[in-house]
Amino acid sequence: MTAPIPLVVLTGFLGSGKTTLLNRWLDQRGDLAVIINELGEIGIDKDLARKVGAPISLLAGGCVCCAVQGTLRTTLRNLYMARAGGD
Repeated sequence: MTAPIPLVVLTGFLGSGKTTLLNRWLDQRGDLAVIINELGEIGIDKDLARKVGAPISLLAGGCVCCAVQGTLRTTLRNLYMARAGGD
């Protein structure tokens, strides 16, 4: 059995500081991957997250619980396989 992989779900209201907190984590940690779920028509959060070498995946087109479940499943599997392969 493999060791569990830590997971943090960062959520909050518009303007509550999610992107600021995310950018601080990205500055401090080199072992993070980020999945951003964009609910709006125009995705800006991916552009606001600093490019510090962390893989960033965008799930656009709706609620992660309802509309993009399959995409989330595939994204998580791909991240797991990349980590298992040493990427």
